[in-house]
Formats: sequence, C-alpha cells, structure tokens
Amino acid sequence: MKIKIRTIIRITMFLVSVVALVLVLKKPAPVAQRQTPAAITANAESFQQKMDQFSQEVQQASPSGGSYQAASSAVQPKAEVHLTSQEVGAALAQASGTAELTPNSNVGSGAPTIKDQLVSFEGDVVHGQFLAEVAGKDVWVTISGHLGAKDGYATFDPTEFKVGDMSVPVSMVNPALQKKLAEQRDRLKLPDYIGDLRVQNGELVIWQK
Repeated sequence: MKIKIRTIIRITMFLVSVVALVLVLKKPAPVAQRQTPAAITANAESFQQKMDQFSQEVQQASPSGGSYQAASSAVQPKAEVHLTSQEVGAALAQASGTAELTPNSNVGSGAPTIKDQLVSFEGDVVHGQFLAEVAGKDVWVTISGHLGAKDGYATFDPTEFKVGDMSVPVSMVNPALQKKLAEQRDRLKLPDYIGDLRVQNGELVIWQK
C-alpha cells in the first residue's frame, strides 16, 4: 500500500510540474493590441509633444518663468498632462530599443533583456506584459498594479502577477519586487516639478507639484 501511495504521489507531482511548465511557457492573452511601426512613431511623437507642453506650462506657472517653485501652485491651477497607453507604450518601445523587435527576433547575447513589451491602462490599473529569455526559453511575464508617487519617487503596488499563463500570488512576488525597486530607487526619482502620477480613467495622469 505504501508503494502504491508513493507511486500515486510521484505521478501526481509529475503531472502538476508538467502542467505548470506548459502554463509558464504558454503565451498569455495580450494585454494590448500591438502597434505598427508607423503607430509607434506617431504615438511616441505625441507623447513627447505632450510632455514638452506640460514642461512649458510648469515653467510659465513659475513666478520667475524659469526653475520650478512650489509657491507657484497657489497662483493658478496646477498643470497636468494626460497620456494614453498607446503613447506610453510607444515611448517605452523607442526608449528600450524594442520598437523594431518582434517575439521571434534573435536578440543575441548583447541585446536588450526585454524582447517585447505591451502596456495598457484599465480604470486605475496599469497592465504590463514583457517577453524575456529565461534559461534559453522565451517567457512572458504579465504584471498589473497601481502607479503612484511618494517623497519625489515613483511607486508601484502590484495587484496581479503571471508567468506565462500561470498566476503567481502577489504575496510571493511583492517583497522581491519592492526590494528590487528600492535598489533601483535613483531611477525612479521624479523631476522636481512633478507632484503626483497615477492611472485614472484609463489614462496616465501627471500633475505639477
């Protein structure tokens, strides 16, 4: 009887591991529609134009017309900018060098770690989907959560995490994620004139300080 039970346990564990492996390697449903190269160029230009206009509005709100001063916010309404997920996704693609890559691209040893990425906004949640090579295999990682700002730095609180098509409890991932974000804190520092940012009504909204 013990032998039979152990055999059943081994078979069950093997089946579970196979199912997990299949789910990890399975491509999940995309979080956003893929943009064409022309759309990436147009949306990246729109992103830059909006950010330039936002920066100009902040400078004009400053009493000196130059560097930002917190007191300027009391003179007139704070400037804000609204960005779509297509604009943000295009800007990220160009900045990361993935605009010309596809999931089938051979990136080589010296190429970016991220081979492909998709971004979408839904309500107050941002969804990010990234294709990376792990142990010689292409694996999709999907993460969702809330963007924010605290003490001059961008923050991210995850609400969902998936590897391939397999969900992973956020409680298992968040400690390591927050530790990694803390290690990269300097890269999360916001310009002095930005007071807050968050996804709201399906858009990324950035407010003047």
